[in-house]
Amino acid sequence: MTLVASVSNIVERLLPGALLTAELTVVGSLLAAALALAAGLSLTARAMPVRAAARIYVEFFRGTSMLVQLFWLFFALPAFGVELSPLQAGILALGLNIGAYGAEVVRGAVIAVPKGQAEAAIALNMSPGLRMRRIILPQAVVAMLPPFGNLLIELLKSTALVSLVTLSDLTFRAQLLRSSTGETLEIFSVVLVMYFVMAYAITLGVRGLERRVSRGLDVGGSWKTS
Repeated sequence: MTLVASVSNIVERLLPGALLTAELTVVGSLLAAALALAAGLSLTARAMPVRAAARIYVEFFRGTSMLVQLFWLFFALPAFGVELSPLQAGILALGLNIGAYGAEVVRGAVIAVPKGQAEAAIALNMSPGLRMRRIILPQAVVAMLPPFGNLLIELLKSTALVSLVTLSDLTFRAQLLRSSTGETLEIFSVVLVMYFVMAYAITLGVRGLERRVSRGLDVGGSWKTS
């Protein structure tokens, strides 16, 4: 078998695992983004109980291992009468963990918006919710995107952990294929390229989104008037 034919065969056999990895990444990223936004904004809230609840979530999931979180969701949670499928447990662990890191990104970006922007909105008699939606968040999002891109790539790489709860992701299928064929170099070289392609796709997507949301803002972060 030629090298090209061998690589083509490996890619074909790993493709279902790559698709599952992509699904985990996409759905886990959506959950992480939603949790990060909710927790990050809660960390800037005036109400102390809201800030405290958000801080507990952030510190707990940043301070414990994602692997232990995954095992707890899949193996321990049924003791409380809640059973999750391997896919559900994997997505939830990824979303909760990366969302906790993302919450600090959101908080930092929000408080970095110049105070003069909020003061101008107050002078225009905008409500707190309207100020956040129309003035603060549009500027904060530009600062959030680069570190969020890094977190999404971390989430992609962390999907390899789900093989430990019986999901046949890319890494799991690569291990099975290596066990059955004995081809280590070829298989894991293909796996490296597959992960790189997916990570680079995330990078390009985040950069494109950053350019899109940056339109209308000048270098200093304030809205253009011309």
